Amino acid sequence: MRILLKLSGEALAGDKKTGFDEETVRKVALQVKELTEKGTEVGIVIGGGNFWRGRTSENIDRVKADQIGMLATIMNCIYVSEIFRSEGMMTNILTPFECGSFTKLFSKDRANKYFAKGMVVFFAGGTGHPYFSTDTGVALRAIEVEADCILLAKAIDGVYDSDPATNPDAKKYTEVSIDEVIAKNLQVVDMTASIMVRDNKIPMRVFALQEEKSIVNAADGKFNGTTVTV
Repeated sequence: MRILLKLSGEALAGDKKTGFDEETVRKVALQVKELTEKGTEVGIVIGGGNFWRGRTSENIDRVKADQIGMLATIMNCIYVSEIFRSEGMMTNILTPFECGSFTKLFSKDRANKYFAKGMVVFFAGGTGHPYFSTDTGVALRAIEVEADCILLAKAIDGVYDSDPATNPDAKKYTEVSIDEVIAKNLQVVDMTASIMVRDNKIPMRVFALQEEKSIVNAADGKFNGTTVTV
């Protein structure tokens, strides 16, 4: 089984909301290690929100803001990769553009070679282009490497029909189709990513990162979250 795990940058920051919380990252690493020891191939995409939220500024060109965001995801992957290594895993970081000796250039063949060697593969730098989010990045990489499922680790414990922070009567879905997600704009991932996973038939599982063994349980399909079917 091959999964692609999407982590938010904010989630990695823990209560600090910025930078890194090493204990949070270590807990993620131990769960991923458990999966790899069972033979699961794991790819990881990390957002950059713990360093940069470029769209909040009207004084920076969108292209430049998105480029800063891409670099933020690379910093996150370098850090998280090193924590994974400290827990005994082999890792590699792939980017869609050259970063000197920091990373390797992405190709499907290279990713498959790393997976075959039992490595955890980090896909950093988004799609390499502005105007695309890391949601689109995870959808694209999942399609390219033929992942069986995308795991979305969030601050919220699943998909709701409205914002539970503002609507106490919001209904949580145990299962919802990607067509309904798109039709109702439920914002599991952005619209571009939603259409990509629909057209390429890649299911998603949405869950709260902070729950005990959340990543392992989501990978096993026995979790307290939402399955997005295709």
